[in-house]
Amino acid sequence: MTILPERLAAACRGVPERMAWFEQLPDAIQELQRRWSLSVGLPWSREASCSWVAPAVRKGGTRVVLKVGMPHMEAAHEIEGLRFWDGEPTVRLLEADRSLNALLLERCEPGTCLRDVPEAEQDVILAELLHRLWRRPPTPHPFRPLAMMIEAWVEETLAARANWADAGLVLAGLRAFEELRSASTDDVLLVTDLHTGNILRAQRAPWLVIDPKPFVGDRAYDATQHLFNCKARMSAAPDATIRRFASLLDVDNERVRMWMFARSAAEPRETWTDDSFAIARSLG
Repeated sequence: MTILPERLAAACRGVPERMAWFEQLPDAIQELQRRWSLSVGLPWSREASCSWVAPAVRKGGTRVVLKVGMPHMEAAHEIEGLRFWDGEPTVRLLEADRSLNALLLERCEPGTCLRDVPEAEQDVILAELLHRLWRRPPTPHPFRPLAMMIEAWVEETLAARANWADAGLVLAGLRAFEELRSASTDDVLLVTDLHTGNILRAQRAPWLVIDPKPFVGDRAYDATQHLFNCKARMSAAPDATIRRFASLLDVDNERVRMWMFARSAAEPRETWTDDSFAIARSLG
């Protein structure tokens, strides 16, 4: 019997495409077990809310990870991204099925995540990884521009106008998105969701990246997800925190600050409470 975590079920409810995927998930997992000769363990449920992820062992004894992703616009090109980076410095993609959005991945062992180390060290390790990840993909390539994701966010935020708790701040964030979204000749393939929970200790390398959501765009954007997770520092000293990380990344700290403002002011969210604007107000 295939166990389906409640967090994953909750993420699918109310979205017809995702519910159809969720209902077919047990059959898909059984098919992948047969095809790739896998013995699959219990799924990880604490972290994974957008995919079914479990440890597995291949017929020859290789320890791997089976991942089946739910329909998700931001993660649509994870397979292609992992092929592009080819283990440098991401986990390696061993097998893939695009029709099922299924991935058989190298397993990171011991697999503890970067959030277990002090934040000052996190900054340095994240910056080193991003410098290795940022490359310009050859033309032609399948990857979408970052502006496409921003456009989708803007539409979703505008559709929720009746729920905005601070219309002036949201509109300022939308204007910042408009200013930031244009492409440049310096654009690279971004991870877009790189934070300490997606960086794991491994044997092949000290740290490997999982769960990329690739888009081509501004390097400064890739600073934001980590900074949003540094809540205490961003609350106490937002400008200094941004400047330090931007310096490690060799990117313009003002563009990082603008991305942080735009996202915290106008990124779509479930609840538009005053508390959700805290970072935007500190940067506005």
